[in-house]
Amino acid sequence: MNKKILITGAGGSIGSGLVKKLIQHNYHNLVLLDNSEYLLFTIVHQLNYRYKSYLADIRDKERIKEILEKEKPDIIFHTAALKHVPLLEENPQEAIKTNVLGTLNLVQLAKEYSIKKFIFISSDKAIKPTSIMGASKRIGEMICQYYKKHTNSIFVSVRFGNVLGSSGSVIPIFKEQIERGGPVTVTDPNMKRFFMSIDQACELLISTMEIAQQEDDIFFLNMGEPINIYELAKYMILSYGKMPEKDIQIKITGLRPGEKLYEEIYDKKDESIKPTTIEGIQKVVLNGVPENLFDILNQLFYAKDTESIKKYIKQLIPDFPINNNKKN
Repeated sequence: MNKKILITGAGGSIGSGLVKKLIQHNYHNLVLLDNSEYLLFTIVHQLNYRYKSYLADIRDKERIKEILEKEKPDIIFHTAALKHVPLLEENPQEAIKTNVLGTLNLVQLAKEYSIKKFIFISSDKAIKPTSIMGASKRIGEMICQYYKKHTNSIFVSVRFGNVLGSSGSVIPIFKEQIERGGPVTVTDPNMKRFFMSIDQACELLISTMEIAQQEDDIFFLNMGEPINIYELAKYMILSYGKMPEKDIQIKITGLRPGEKLYEEIYDKKDESIKPTTIEGIQKVVLNGVPENLFDILNQLFYAKDTESIKKYIKQLIPDFPINNNKKN
């Protein structure tokens, strides 16, 4: 319990939930890092300024190096990320800078400072990705897997489904739409998603920290069957004492660029799964990373337009669709 733990994105939905959950599990040697002044202030204020905090951006490698040099954490939870699929389709350079370059900065420094465990928060959107966001998370997994094989540190990834109550998640959006009288917007009546609560997500992270070994790659929580978003919208309208389509309209807006109808938690074709010592948590064994990973990454970081970015992503993820505006 005396291990020093640094949390990136500590003011975000997952990061702040994780900080509070770590404290409940009697981990008190915490370092909080975020690039949002407001979010970092909010969490440190809630915790009565008991923990060290740093306003810093993971894109700034020298700044992160200074912090690691000073704090020398044993464990890093990397929750900081850009995550909203449609926004990142329109701003792919920002997705690459934060989700890929930022992750690479942290991983390289974790190796340099012999961090014992590095836990990277990934996404179910990383499996057969059709979006920039999903691809950026898949590349983050590749980076962790590569460095795991070239250091004594433990680098693992944890795949999340949609986290209930996180910023921009569907339930708060539906709630706001219902309260203003509708319409409730659903992209497609057949869309399904895996869901987990913030509490489940944070417990998964702590369990991963405690059981992760050198041979492990990726962990995920068995979340059961995916939920139909259209049915979820109807249920939420009913929970307000309203009738769907009579009192509150449900408007079908169509899939947005990069979106899928269905998500998967692992690739049944190319990945194998194994049980862990904790019920409900499984791990994925990956098949390796491209030999020219860093050659392509160096080109990706200098790409200035969407077409070039997607071209280099496709070199790393052959199934990635260059034109991903169609339904999947």
